[in-house]
Amino acid sequence: MLRAGPIDVHHLGLERCVGTYLLETEEGLALFDTGPSVSLDGLRAGLAEHGVGLDDLDHLLLSHIHLDHAGAAGAIVREQPRIRVHVSEIGAPHLIDPTKLEASARRLYGDSFDTLWGELTPVPAANVEIVGERVLGLECFPTPGHARHHVSYLDAEGTLYSGDAAGVRLAPSRFVLPPLPPPDVDLEAWELTIQAAEQRAPARLACVHFGMFEDVEDHLARLRETLHRWSEWVGHGMDEETFSTAVRADVAASDPDDVDHYLTVVPAWHGYRGLERYWRKRREAPAGA
Repeated sequence: MLRAGPIDVHHLGLERCVGTYLLETEEGLALFDTGPSVSLDGLRAGLAEHGVGLDDLDHLLLSHIHLDHAGAAGAIVREQPRIRVHVSEIGAPHLIDPTKLEASARRLYGDSFDTLWGELTPVPAANVEIVGERVLGLECFPTPGHARHHVSYLDAEGTLYSGDAAGVRLAPSRFVLPPLPPPDVDLEAWELTIQAAEQRAPARLACVHFGMFEDVEDHLARLRETLHRWSEWVGHGMDEETFSTAVRADVAASDPDDVDHYLTVVPAWHGYRGLERYWRKRREAPAGA
């Protein structure tokens, strides 16, 4: 099923930042996640190393619609209009009309939006396929927590294409960093996602950020532990500056040589703001809600 991956798209010229996976499916070649449109040339170059062009692709399998995972989908379909794009029911409307998605991302990233992500092109509704329990011969199941529109795919060989659901781990490092940007981080949902992955007992995890890992049980346990630890820090009132310092120390205790790279791929302020919003929403919720 897996033909190649992770294929490094060299986002912003960085290695081990954003990867994609090329799959041989029962209905043709599929790409799992696309990277952002600003890295489209890097994607082309990475595919070419495996003798593949965008014109060889039949499908895009999207984990979710965040721009580092799906930002290039519209540009790819504009160039290759026959490609089918598989995405969750929640995410689909924002591929078809990305106006709200772009506005939200611009609020978060400000003036750096265009440099980070590039053009956001709509995907025609006729090209969009809502995922079900089976997609192109793979099992597909909801994996919220990082985002409510997140899904993952499990192939017959035991590879779980996890997007961000299994966290960020920059091979060969061991630290598993939970990406926690606003607006819809949900820690209870993420625990259910980890349990769903554990119940399926995959042979390996295919992470977009960045690599494939076969120590699945240990990897997921470390993700759970870090989620709990960082959540407690913010839940007990830690401020953003202190949180950022603590995150740096947390990564350094495991992988001191890769700290800067981790925090370039996923800045600590993402995690603080996602967790701060999560806890604020919980405190503001009516009793019993």
